[in-house]
Amino acid sequence: MMIRQILCPIDFSDASAHAVDQAVALARWYGARMTALHVDTAVADYPDVPALTLEPAERQRLQDRMTTFCQAATAAGVAVDLRVVSGHPLAAILDHTASLPADLIVIGTHGVSGFQHLVLGSVTEKVLRRATCPVLTVPPRAQATSTLPFKRLLCAVDFSEPSLEAVRFAGSLAREAGARLVLMHVLEWPWHEPPPPRLADLPPAQAAALAEYRRHVETTATARLESVASSDMPHGMAAVVHVGHGKPYEQLLGAAREDGADLIVLGVHGRSALDLGVFGSTTNQLVRRATCPVLTVRS
Repeated sequence: MMIRQILCPIDFSDASAHAVDQAVALARWYGARMTALHVDTAVADYPDVPALTLEPAERQRLQDRMTTFCQAATAAGVAVDLRVVSGHPLAAILDHTASLPADLIVIGTHGVSGFQHLVLGSVTEKVLRRATCPVLTVPPRAQATSTLPFKRLLCAVDFSEPSLEAVRFAGSLAREAGARLVLMHVLEWPWHEPPPPRLADLPPAQAAALAEYRRHVETTATARLESVASSDMPHGMAAVVHVGHGKPYEQLLGAAREDGADLIVLGVHGRSALDLGVFGSTTNQLVRRATCPVLTVRS
């Protein structure tokens, strides 16, 4: 997976400052260019009103602020393009994604309170739904548990094409960063709520059948994960496989916490990524709750 152009929308908050740090690190690893985008949102609440044109003095003030805000990029030797535009944030982000074209969007969030508190408000949620390239959401620095460069990656796998694309992306990133990569599949049993039946409480024949079913499903999932780890990894890159049991987002967050993951990677399905597929609600919950960045990849 090649990353040549990174788009990083910023609003001058600490959340977006942390996103800039992540974007700079990725740009250095891949030798990519970085475009930092600030959208003046004076009429953002009125989508039917044409965007106002920034006065030259105000544009220069914002451009100077962008220069200071992104000085870590230039200090790191990253080629960075600073852009200040007026208009509606979502439209501007999507337009720049297409015109650059961007291989990755890096955007900050304001933490675990929900999408209404993401940086740029509901715009980040809409970017996740509509962007055609991968999106890296970054939690605020005060809540972050990750380190740079990434050393421990966790990739969710449901064996769909988007999740296999996520595996390839995670493998490429892990190789570039010299990181450990865990591929995880979660088995969500139909009896998660209420609690699963204990084998000792079942008639012997049913207990034996259920035990065999559980063993078969877990063995099959493990074999499929091992096949993915051997066939979808970059040359020379090895991955650890793990099968969990329960709600996918709970298991992934728990595994990330226990393993000290610096990044969670998962595939999403289609342009309505937060509503469709096995990882629809999982994506939503991970972005809301994770204390490390979450990278969503679509095929």
